[in-house]
Order: sequence, then C-alpha cells, then structure tokens
Amino acid sequence: MKTAFWISSVFVIYTYLGYVLWLWLHARIRPRLVRTGMYAGTASIVMVVRDEAGRVGAKLQNLLSLEKPGKEVEVIVISDGSSDATVEILQQFEGRGLIKAMVHAEPRGKAACISDALATAKGEIVFFADVRQQIEPPALRLLAENFVDPEVGCVSGELMLGDPKSGEASRGMGLYWRIEKLVRQLESTSGSTIGATGAVYAVRRELAIAPPAGTILDDVFIPMHVARQGKRVVFDSRGTAWDVPDLGREREFERKVRTLSGNYQLLQLCPWLLTAQNPLRFEFVSHKLIRLLAPFALAVIFVSSLFLSGPLYRFALLVQILFYGSGLLALARLNPGPLARVADAAYTFVVLNMAAAVAFGNFITGRKAVWLR
Repeated sequence: MKTAFWISSVFVIYTYLGYVLWLWLHARIRPRLVRTGMYAGTASIVMVVRDEAGRVGAKLQNLLSLEKPGKEVEVIVISDGSSDATVEILQQFEGRGLIKAMVHAEPRGKAACISDALATAKGEIVFFADVRQQIEPPALRLLAENFVDPEVGCVSGELMLGDPKSGEASRGMGLYWRIEKLVRQLESTSGSTIGATGAVYAVRRELAIAPPAGTILDDVFIPMHVARQGKRVVFDSRGTAWDVPDLGREREFERKVRTLSGNYQLLQLCPWLLTAQNPLRFEFVSHKLIRLLAPFALAVIFVSSLFLSGPLYRFALLVQILFYGSGLLALARLNPGPLARVADAAYTFVVLNMAAAVAFGNFITGRKAVWLR
C-alpha cells in the first residue's frame, strides 16, 4: 500500500509540477530563439462552420479587418452541412477580400473540410481559425513573421479567455488555461510546443498533412506531423484571439472530454508518436498522455491514505478531504469566503480529472466524441 501511495504521488507531482520545472530549466539553459522579420509571401485563411448564421457574419468582418499577413491573402470558408442561413451569409461575403465559400450539403466533419481546404489553398502558409473567437488586428501578421525562420514550420497564437477591456479571466478554466499556456511557451522556448491553439494557428502549406476524416484534434495532428518532418512548432503570444471564459459547466465538460478523447484517438491514428520517429516523444508523453492517467493515480493516493497509518498519511488524507471538499462547495455555488479561489481551483482540478476518466471510458468502450460547434 505504501509503495502504491508513493509511486502515485511521484507520478502526480511530475504530471502537474515536475514537467513544468524540467521545461523551465531546459528553456533557461538552452533557449532556442526564433528569427522573425517581415513576411512577404502569400497566405490562406481557413475556417469551417456549421449552422453559425448568428456569428459567421461578425467573424468574416473580423477576418477582413485584420492586417494582411503577406502580400496576398485568401479566405476559405467551408460550410459543413449547415441547415440555417449560414450559406446565404457566406454568399453575401463571397468575393469581398478574396473570400471563397465551399458548401457541403451534408455534414462531413471538420477534419474532412480541412482536407478539402488544404487541397485548394494557394497560400504558402495556411492560417486556421474558428468562428467564435475574435482575432486582434495584428495577430496574423505577427504570427507570419515567424516563418522568416526556415526552421519554423508551424506557429500557434495565444487564446485569451476573457474580454479585451477587462483582461483575461484568472479563475476556473481561465486559471487552467493560463497554466497550459505557460507550458506551451516553455516548450516553444526550449524547442517545439505540442500542438497549437485551434482558434489561431498557421502552418507552411508544403508541410501540412491533411487529417483523416473524423480526426478530433487537427490542431495537434497537423503540428505533430510538422515536427515529424524536422521543423519547429512554436508559440507566439503576440498573435492573440479572444474567447468567452465560460461556456457553461456542461458545455465546458463536454468540450474537455472531447479534447482528451482526441488524445487517445491520436495514438490510434499516429502510432509513430510513441516511437523514435517522433522527435517530441518525451514532450508528447509528458504533456498529453500522462495527464490521462492522473485521475487513477489520484484515486490510488486517496484510497491508500484511508488505510495507511502514521502522521504523514493522516495529514495527506486531511489535505485531500479539505481540497476536494472545497471543490464541492464551488460545485454547489457556495461562497467559502477567503477560500473562494482555492475552492474554484479545486473544482476545476476535479472537473479536468473527471473528464480524463470519462475520456478513458470512451476509449475502452469505443464511444466516439463528435465535433462540437
């Protein structure tokens, strides 16, 4: 029982702290800078939408207002089986600022639509965007500057959860996302980041491998294939897009389950990720895979603490009860006063690990996660 407690404890500590410390040391000792400059090539912007009549017009206005990331830019928007007025709105915009609409009468999935767009895109670099987030005016131009460095094959922007006026959220998923972005920044500084921010990222078209139909995490699949070809995947916080910090508890949980389920799918689609063919194998395992096992290690720690005697194990049990209990207060929307931030962090931690457990259940039962709008 003691062995299980300590092995699981070390595993959890490495998952949430050890890997970050290793990245920090690596970035300090051997930083890899990116040579930037004015990008003078061509670019394509790709966006897939489905039943987004309420938002697609504003998003297209946003894309048309951005500073050009190169001398010539085209915008390719794919309607994936929309049944509302999305297609009509796209047709109104078609031709403005080189906007091109592709319409699929029946839903084919985001990955299939991305494959179609890559087959027709003319830009030397391809930007990917989602309909919900608003991109800041200089973002794409600044991201494009990284491609002056021939070692760079993919660039991820930064997604901010909050409002440009009031700033980024620092609680709940906002806190988690800040930590996640720190990890990505350290990975980038020390070499390459694992994946990209789906709301705003770019890739050299010659390196872009089209994801198979049904792929959940195109923003990991495409960057990892770039890394496999010997090019860097970097993170540039200057390329900013804004999103709402909270889509609702049920929605956020579904989205996290889908993302974590996508990690299991990647192993099926790309078994080479766990071989020497993956130059980022250590980072991929540390960043993506061990988090999937964290809820089981946490369960072992809690159960073993119940049965082990001694002051250390009693203290560990007490800390866990208080931590998870504060998370229940946040779940019940009760305000624990000065401990509100701790309760909020505990709730987010529990939700993320519950999502990982559900994703594991989806994996072993063969249940598929679908594309959420």
